[in-house]
Amino acid sequence: MSLKVIISFDVADTENFKKAFNEREGARLEVGISAECYFQIDAPNTVWVIGDAPSKEVFLAFFSSPEQKERMQHAGVVSPPTITMLES
Repeated sequence: MSLKVIISFDVADTENFKKAFNEREGARLEVGISAECYFQIDAPNTVWVIGDAPSKEVFLAFFSSPEQKERMQHAGVVSPPTITMLES
């Protein structure tokens, strides 16, 4: 079962976040997660990440890992994420 994941949060600096996000693509692809980031038009420091994961378990294991928490901190994430998981 494939899962669509939508995550939103605020960042301190959009350029720093975008650079860090792009640099970490390999870590996501290693576990079968593909994702793209978007910046909200009326609130440019709000980021939306929309992606696909092979399962809820794979996504949660990746997203809750200490390495991912460190990546998010390094990327300048300044608010708790809101996560929505959808299946078809």
